Amino acid sequence: MYLIKERFFDIGDDYDITDEAGRKVLHVDGKVLSLRNRLVIEDPSGREVASVHRHLVSIRPTYEVRIGGEKAAEVRKKLFTPFRERFTIDVPGPDDLEMTGNLFDHEFVIERGGREVAAVSKRWVSIRDTYAVNIAPGENDLLILAGVLALELALSRKDD
Repeated sequence: MYLIKERFFDIGDDYDITDEAGRKVLHVDGKVLSLRNRLVIEDPSGREVASVHRHLVSIRPTYEVRIGGEKAAEVRKKLFTPFRERFTIDVPGPDDLEMTGNLFDHEFVIERGGREVAAVSKRWVSIRDTYAVNIAPGENDLLILAGVLALELALSRKDD
């Protein structure tokens, strides 16, 4: 399980992703002042391991996830989804992921082929609002965490 602190100010803040024991596993550097709304995900030593940025020209909000410098996925909002928010994490090949649920309250699941691979749940920890990300064993944790961060970028934009 990973814990991501919800930002108090805006997406431009830096913050850490920790494990259940509170150990920092990743650092997220928010670069929203950049034209593309970009997040850089670093390992504890400060090395960039992934990034998320918004495509400037697209019909619907689209975010590209890069891992190790390579394009790993695109996160897109579904155009028409009554009653629930839905996003797709489009990965190369047939194993796309779907995020569904009450995304604004950070209560959603990520599924592949109808099988749950991760769940995100808002929790109260100390005085800070955080959300927990539970990822099934054998999944690409970095890809799923980057997908959740892309979702955060999309939801933080008021004009989409």
